[in-house]
Amino acid sequence: MPRPKVLDRDVTTPKRRARVRAPELVGRAWLNTGGEQITLKGLRGKIVLLDFWTFCCINCLHVLDELRPLEAEHEDVLVTIGVHSPKFVHEADPEALKAAVERYEVHHPVLDDPELTTWQNYAVKAWPTLVLIDPEGYIVHVAAGEGHVEALDTIIKELIEEHEEKGTLHKGQGPYVPPPPRDTTLRFPAKAILTPSNTLLVSDSAHHSLVELELDGETVRRRIGTGERGDQDGLKPTFSEPAGLTLVPETLGYHVVVADTVNHLLRGLNLDTGEVTTIAGTGEQWRDGETDGPADKIALTSPWDVAWWNNGIAIAMAGNHTLGFFDPRTNQITRLAGTTVEGINDGPADQASFAQTSGLSTDGTRLWMVDSETSALRWLENDEVRTVVGKGLFAFGHKDGDAEEALFQHPLGVTALPDGTVVVADTYNNAIRQYDPKTNEVTTIATDIAEPSDVVLVDGHLTVVASAAHRLERLAKNIVKIDGTEHAVKRPATEINNEELELTVVFTPPAGTKLDDRYGPSTRLEITSSPENLIIEGAGVSTGLSRRLKINRNITGGVLHVVAQAASCSDDPAIEHPVCRLTRQDWGVPVRVTDTGPNRLPLLMGGMDEG
Repeated sequence: MPRPKVLDRDVTTPKRRARVRAPELVGRAWLNTGGEQITLKGLRGKIVLLDFWTFCCINCLHVLDELRPLEAEHEDVLVTIGVHSPKFVHEADPEALKAAVERYEVHHPVLDDPELTTWQNYAVKAWPTLVLIDPEGYIVHVAAGEGHVEALDTIIKELIEEHEEKGTLHKGQGPYVPPPPRDTTLRFPAKAILTPSNTLLVSDSAHHSLVELELDGETVRRRIGTGERGDQDGLKPTFSEPAGLTLVPETLGYHVVVADTVNHLLRGLNLDTGEVTTIAGTGEQWRDGETDGPADKIALTSPWDVAWWNNGIAIAMAGNHTLGFFDPRTNQITRLAGTTVEGINDGPADQASFAQTSGLSTDGTRLWMVDSETSALRWLENDEVRTVVGKGLFAFGHKDGDAEEALFQHPLGVTALPDGTVVVADTYNNAIRQYDPKTNEVTTIATDIAEPSDVVLVDGHLTVVASAAHRLERLAKNIVKIDGTEHAVKRPATEINNEELELTVVFTPPAGTKLDDRYGPSTRLEITSSPENLIIEGAGVSTGLSRRLKINRNITGGVLHVVAQAASCSDDPAIEHPVCRLTRQDWGVPVRVTDTGPNRLPLLMGGMDEG
């Protein structure tokens, strides 16, 4: 097969270099190993795949699912190790990490690295990042972002062949030891609604099913779903980590719409019969292409919540930082708001940016939402988006008071109440917060709730989905004044020069592909900063993957926000309709500005081979 052709005007191709020994793995503790400490030296003879992740990150969750078939195919030679590198303070809690590893069915060893020691040793700059290590302990491939399974599979097969010939490949069982199973009625429930029969319907996420409960929140009336991962319709349905639920106030053959998150589908549930039907999505994750069209032809991406609004279903499309809309009368899907750029920009709906929207609710007019990655409370009305609470991707905390100064930490749920106030499930603060639009004040009304992910009003009282406690809890309102705890992401800052910086995104098309310009430029680069005046010249959008930035020497530090994408297609002239893919990655790079800092900042997207 000919080597991929690379268009050098837009792409920096890495040179071959001396083999680099993989640094040893250093952290606080190991999970999924039966208490054993894992070392790379002890894994000699195995192909090792390091997955640098954090459990708040939707792209990281996508990669966990992408890797499952790869791990199964090569289970006798491949050892995957998750290196957990937390963003939020809550994610550094060892019990929270232990729960997340179970919640997301992580079936490989995980290194708890709260101080980001191994992250720094591998010079990682983005979640997720994948590092492939050969059986002799050398780094052979690095890739940032998602969508790299095909390339990894090719390289792994080459490594298997090479090291079988050298006699350096050892087949056999890896170091993964599953934790003992725990049996509870609910397991990491996500969302809940009150049904017309005066029962509670709960998405039982880790059991891949729905559960109908009596109003006591404990007595099970019925379970909908077999408990196995899948997308089977009918009277014995299967789901994959279902989350959002909303009632449909019309006769459509189904009464509830379910956000079947990991299946990238919307499902309809008939409450009378228990029958489930797929109503939107293809089952494939959206990566690029059409967002508007027939519901069974448009791919979705990690729908996390749904709400009946404006005679249709608003969809929190967490996977690409947008809002979608499903019209059940016409069976059409459209883009409601967002650009796919992760951020917190307000304004016209089609220009606004979101950050992993995870909760929706409506007061009849406004569509309220929480963006988990910017710890924000926002609303949409008359095609305009506004932020009430939230300061950006790297600012969070637990602080009450005026909404402009209030802080959340990765909220997942929001509920608009009849009195006009809005309740927020402030998940990583283990708290319930309330916002009053009349006073523009935020108060804390409950604490010490294990990762609340939703709130539902039942007989005038608030019932909370306490996800990490695996139950529903009825609240007695108790206002607790929180004067203020403010946090920032702990990631180490990258030093840059205080005059000029060449920012280059390094991208090599996967083997057998080339950058494709037939329908326009094949690459795109968008650069912004916080604070905005950190960049004097060079911010904005261009088609190249390299940009010279003039840096404000009067600013000592900040964050560079970078979004890059590249379209590559199969490089075989015999193929009439080549297979194409879009590689995309977002970075938020904390920087420290100095007069001695380097004037070049390379960011890796896609794959880069070492050796």
